[in-house]
Amino acid sequence: MEYKKIFERFEEHQGFIKTTVKPSMDGSTKAALNRKGNHLFNTGDAEGARRIFLTTGYSGGLSRIGDFYMAQGRHLDALRMYWIAPNRTKAEPIIQQLSEIIRGLINEEVNNE
Repeated sequence: MEYKKIFERFEEHQGFIKTTVKPSMDGSTKAALNRKGNHLFNTGDAEGARRIFLTTGYSGGLSRIGDFYMAQGRHLDALRMYWIAPNRTKAEPIIQQLSEIIRGLINEEVNNE
């Protein structure tokens, strides 16, 4: 089975594909990148900060990006950031809401049959 072809149709949605390979970097490089990410975030470039925080795996920064997305009503994007952070405390309420929506849709479908 050609997995690459399967996932190509989801590329525009920026799905939840997780890789386990992180670039190796020393502590000073990581700290410098995180400072740059914090600066970008504080000056309004959340997307630039997100890219840096994903690269360095900075959980505090990823959680702040998740908070930013929540404030914009981008709940799935927020969930992705919280999940990667990992910040289960902030991810769980979103997961609960999604499960209630899915449960309601299933019940609605069953009642319409």
